[in-house]
Amino acid sequence: MMLKIIMKFTEKFLSKTLLIAFVFLLIKIKAQQTEIKLNAAFVPLTMLNVAIEKPLNKKFSIQAEGFISPWKSLYGKNMQFYMGTLEGRYYFDEVMKKWYIGAYGSIAAFNIQKWNYLRSTVVYDADGNPELLSNGNVRVTERYQKGLAFIFGISGGYHYSINDQWGLDIYAGIGATQSLYKGYFKDNNVRYDGAEGWNKSGEVIPTRGGVMLTYKLK
Repeated sequence: MMLKIIMKFTEKFLSKTLLIAFVFLLIKIKAQQTEIKLNAAFVPLTMLNVAIEKPLNKKFSIQAEGFISPWKSLYGKNMQFYMGTLEGRYYFDEVMKKWYIGAYGSIAAFNIQKWNYLRSTVVYDADGNPELLSNGNVRVTERYQKGLAFIFGISGGYHYSINDQWGLDIYAGIGATQSLYKGYFKDNNVRYDGAEGWNKSGEVIPTRGGVMLTYKLK
């Protein structure tokens, strides 16, 4: 019950405050060299990934990032998630120039289909036999997962300056992901995993990346 409350609170918090926080920070930030960013790689997928990076000194910076995919169904697949990320970066040359490495932490609320659940599969009963529909056909459906994810990872990238204000931030990150989730059949929204509580999973996977179009505030 407590985990369910936490998941609902996290989803509402991330979905309704990420953009508000981004606008608020944009208004308040006055420091020279602070950058606002938009991930161009996800725009064609109708997903919003924005960030603000602020230098701390000549080598280090901190970046706050929001990633929103509000679609309960995108191209016929469950693809709804809200993720917030905080990342620290170290630049080998000078802050916001050329190569860098970083460490980050993220929290996400999701309603998605994992990569290995994108296709319909046969549903089997408790005895291992295929379930039959009322018309006699074998029951075939897709599956989806709802829950929370906590991510800690490392990243790397290259910051390219087009001119004094515009630039590109090309990056990728891999992280250790710990998830709490429940799995459901798509045809009736009944759990497929047979569990009463939450499933837990942990894996090391790529969790972020893209090409950010950057604009430096004056």
